[in-house]
Amino acid sequence: MSTDRVIRWGVLATGGIAAAFTADLLAMEGAEVVAVGSRSDASAEAFAERFKIPRAYGSWAGLAGDQEVDVVYVATPHSAHREAAGLCLEAGRAVLCEKAFTLNLREAEELVEIARARQTFLMEGMWTYCNPLIRRMVGLVRDGAIGEVRTVQADFGLAGSFGPEHRLRDPAQGGGALLDLGVYPVSFAHLLLGEPDAVQAHALLSDEGVDLNTGMLLGWSGSGASALLSCSVTGDSPRTASVTGSKGRIEFPRGFFYPEQFVLHRDGHDPEEFTTEGEPQGFAYEAAEVMRCLRAGETESPLVPLDGSLAVMRTLDAVRDRIGVRYPADV
Repeated sequence: MSTDRVIRWGVLATGGIAAAFTADLLAMEGAEVVAVGSRSDASAEAFAERFKIPRAYGSWAGLAGDQEVDVVYVATPHSAHREAAGLCLEAGRAVLCEKAFTLNLREAEELVEIARARQTFLMEGMWTYCNPLIRRMVGLVRDGAIGEVRTVQADFGLAGSFGPEHRLRDPAQGGGALLDLGVYPVSFAHLLLGEPDAVQAHALLSDEGVDLNTGMLLGWSGSGASALLSCSVTGDSPRTASVTGSKGRIEFPRGFFYPEQFVLHRDGHDPEEFTTEGEPQGFAYEAAEVMRCLRAGETESPLVPLDGSLAVMRTLDAVRDRIGVRYPADV
């Protein structure tokens, strides 16, 4: 592709996150939303009318088979990621797949195998990794601004009334706090320290057998570093994060997973505040990274590498093993 070619997007699913992503795409230069796919004609057509999208498909296969779509954004619940993303990859479409990447490591490995065998672009939609402030923080840490990383702390909890019929209580749909919310603290720790070699966890489980409140302690034996992480659908936690090193620390206020600010504390220096330049860009940063990769002919993003997504899924599987949560798809 030429470096300035318009990238033609398809959107698979029509829920709230699909709508938010589409709205951000429509505000970007070099992006065009040309098709939407759903499991019903009515849902696809309503979404297409809302966003002035030219083509609507009442099946995922219809969207996957559209030769004029360069990349599909998969916005289904994570229980359908394997099926939806796999269908698109098999049809030759590049894929940006929402997080959590899949329900388990096996499904994630299957998607990566398809993408690599077909040399087709695939990326997990971990927007945190594409955020400029997160990238700036990673650069500071790698440059030794806080010395050797010793601890990472992060939490993501929300208060809600989720009845037994809700998706978050359904094991078949990957319910629980871990895959919806815990993926953020876990991915944050992975970004800084890589994959842990020790995983401990404790959780409050629902009657259906999904986690409602989970605490995690991850360890890295080589460096002696540790991460204390938590996620919950039973209480509104601070949603903050911090990285402590041998020579200082970095603190993120509420909303660490998509920040507009962080503060660097270094021994012997005044605190330094780093903030977003201009207006926050929503999903635009990850969409821009996808389009950059496609124009450059890259099949994986260096910001959100597939091996990193597999490592996160390995950790999430290990946490579920420790707390006793199993999904039907694990069989």
